[in-house]
Amino acid sequence: MQLAVETAWGTFGSVWALEGLAALLYPAGGPPCERSSEARVKQLEQELDEYLTGGRRDFETPLAPVGTSFQRRVWAEVQRIPYGQTRTYSQVAAASGSPTAVRAVGGANGANPVPILIPCHRLVGTDGCLRGYGGGLDMKRRLLELETFALSA
Repeated sequence: MQLAVETAWGTFGSVWALEGLAALLYPAGGPPCERSSEARVKQLEQELDEYLTGGRRDFETPLAPVGTSFQRRVWAEVQRIPYGQTRTYSQVAAASGSPTAVRAVGGANGANPVPILIPCHRLVGTDGCLRGYGGGLDMKRRLLELETFALSA
């Protein structure tokens, strides 16, 4: 069941495991989300809203993404990318111990079930250009611009 997470950028969907947030779904015309007053949903709602309005850089919501050991290793490396900065897919591949697995890093990034909190939008091509993003390139650009603007404010 998807639970609604209301933010300044629209209603996200959230899927939870006992350990924490398992998936965050972008606002779209998908299945309707159920409203919830659970404390963990309200915490995520507040944290996401603060982030999306430039008032938060880090999240405290516990995460529980499901993935292979390689994907989890990549996601852990992506979480180390500082707010307002980017890394290339090859940099993340090298940092995660698989320097030749650049395409696999892209695949792991694309499979990230918890975007924004695992900030896969901070990955760019070697040439600095934006590459694919589950929420669309416009959303990726918007998130990067938000972080850049918040740093300069």
